[in-house]
Amino acid sequence: MTDSVGNLIGKPVPDFTAPAVMGDNSIDEGFNLKSYLAGSYGLVFFYPLDFTFVCPSEILAHDHRMDAFTAKGCKVVAISVDSHFTHLAWKKTPVAEGGLGNVQFPMVADLTKDIAKSFGVLLPGGVALRGSFLVDKEGNVRHQVINDLPLGRNVDESLRMVDALTFHDTHGEVCPAGWKEGEKGMTATPEGVAAYLSENADKL
Repeated sequence: MTDSVGNLIGKPVPDFTAPAVMGDNSIDEGFNLKSYLAGSYGLVFFYPLDFTFVCPSEILAHDHRMDAFTAKGCKVVAISVDSHFTHLAWKKTPVAEGGLGNVQFPMVADLTKDIAKSFGVLLPGGVALRGSFLVDKEGNVRHQVINDLPLGRNVDESLRMVDALTFHDTHGEVCPAGWKEGEKGMTATPEGVAAYLSENADKL
């Protein structure tokens, strides 16, 4: 079991100040989440440990999509219980040798494990589950998904959820199952549901 704080949906994202390795490999000893997000959408994701197995594939998957996250106005922050020195060493290790290369988002050090606890993803063994938390422009958590250690995430799904939240914030409509950018939304009324299903039920 995790040190759970329950569902964070609709609640302010837990704030923290901790050391982080930034995209340019500089060290920010006082990295603060809310100051960094500062009115942007944010994706905060946890992974268990540096220099492990599934983790580099996930981190590189996020990094390879940074242009897409940036274009959508979403900042990305990675967190593990390693030190910022270990983060930096991993970034300086070539990908062909199991390293990361110069990923472009902050990598936060959670040595005290207080951040993982505040998000409810800390395992008794002392590492975090693979938790992802989408934060809106007001600083509230609007989507979360938590995977067990062997199960890597789908980063394209994270991008889809950024699109869905943006669509809802912009148009006020809700996003039906499998919605993708460019598709129609649904008015959150009985009439809106009926109108949407009459055209799209067979495609669901």
